[in-house]
Amino acid sequence: MTDQYAVIGNPIGHTKSPLIHGLFAEATQQAMSYVAIEGPLAPDDGFADVVREFAANGGKGMNVTAPFKLKAFALADARSERAALAGAANALKFEHGRIIAENFDGIGLLRDIEVNLGVPLAGKRVLLLGAGGAARGALLPFLAANPAELVIANRDAAKARALVAQAGARAAAVRACGYGDLHAMGRFDLVVNATSASLTGDLPPVPPGVFNPAGIAYELAYGKRLTPFLRLARNAGVHRIADGVGMLVEQAAEAFDWWRGVRPETASVIDRLTVPLD
Repeated sequence: MTDQYAVIGNPIGHTKSPLIHGLFAEATQQAMSYVAIEGPLAPDDGFADVVREFAANGGKGMNVTAPFKLKAFALADARSERAALAGAANALKFEHGRIIAENFDGIGLLRDIEVNLGVPLAGKRVLLLGAGGAARGALLPFLAANPAELVIANRDAAKARALVAQAGARAAAVRACGYGDLHAMGRFDLVVNATSASLTGDLPPVPPGVFNPAGIAYELAYGKRLTPFLRLARNAGVHRIADGVGMLVEQAAEAFDWWRGVRPETASVIDRLTVPLD
């Protein structure tokens, strides 16, 4: 019987995950199927029932996307440290009747920045916009990369401070602030928009002075072309801008490796999915 995998979300029609994992499976000669499942959104949504039924019918693993990452985390019997800090899971593995939760969003983002874009974070000043699930997932991988300073800015500064506090002893190089405090903080080598603003065509209230023209601006949203955030960066003189398509593929590759024990090549898949930003 072919091993079964899936992605669950709602809406799910836009997902690229079946294409990505299909390409991975073909390239690595893995006998597996991968489908998209639209999860229920009713108040007693039955999300847990859908996941358990998939596992009971031979499912080996699942990717999880909005709005179910928190529910997937809560459902799990075991959770990785990355998932625990994020408070969310974007991947599940089913083993011996147990559900194991992981979160590869942050490590996928870091790999795209450091490997694909060639920007090591060691010794860099990094600004992370937002303190939600995406920022939480990025925190541990970013800290492991040894930046000179990591600043987390959020509309609600208390939420950013709470995230820094959760990092504990590893947070020596991390600061939290509100957007209004950024005017006095100078330029950053990397600015990452981890807010949801670009999904609605909005812009977080970031001063143009945070951008280093010799640095890079990274937008987690993908396929949106030149978002307001990337346009602000470009108008501030930043030449290197990127969206989250590389992160999407890299986190998928991490999940694939976790499930199958082989890490697929990603460059050709990223090239296939890349949409010009201009």
